[in-house]
Amino acid sequence: MKQMSLKKLGAASILAIGIITGVVLGNALTVGTSSVTPGTVNDPVVTKSYVDEQIAKLGGSGASGGGSSSASQALEVVTVPVGKTLMVNAGSEAVVRGGKAIAYSSDANGISDVTAGVDIKKGSPVPANHLIWFPREGRGIQASSDSKTSLIVLVKGTYTLE
Repeated sequence: MKQMSLKKLGAASILAIGIITGVVLGNALTVGTSSVTPGTVNDPVVTKSYVDEQIAKLGGSGASGGGSSSASQALEVVTVPVGKTLMVNAGSEAVVRGGKAIAYSSDANGISDVTAGVDIKKGSPVPANHLIWFPREGRGIQASSDSKTSLIVLVKGTYTLE
C-alpha cells in the first residue's frame, strides 16, 4: 500500500513540475513577442498620399508610378573617345556597351561592379554589360590604351568628359 501511494506521489510531483515549467517557460517566451494589431496607434496604416508627401518633403518625387522624370534618372548613351575619361559623379551608374573599358580612380579605391559583386581597382578592365556604381567623386571609366575605338557607355546620373 505504501508502495502504491509513493508511486502516485512521485507521478503527481513530476506532473506538477512539468506544468509549472511549461507555464514559466511559456510566459518567458511570450514576453519578447509583440502582439500589435495593424491599424492601431502602435502600428498605424498610412496612405499612398501621405507617403508621397513625405518623399516630396525629402526632395524626392511624389509622382505616382514610382519613377522620377528628372534628367539624371534617365539613361543616356555617351561616347567616350580614346584618351578621354568619363568621370561619373557619386551615386551614378554606368554600363559599358561597347569597347574595351578601364576603371579610373583618383585614389587607391575603385568602382563597384554590382553585377559581379566585386570592387574594380584602378587600371583594371571593366566588363561589358555589367552595372557599375560609382560610390564617390573622382572615379570614372576610360578607353583602354590599346583600344582603337571609342567606348559606348550608358550612364544614369551626372558625369563629365575629361
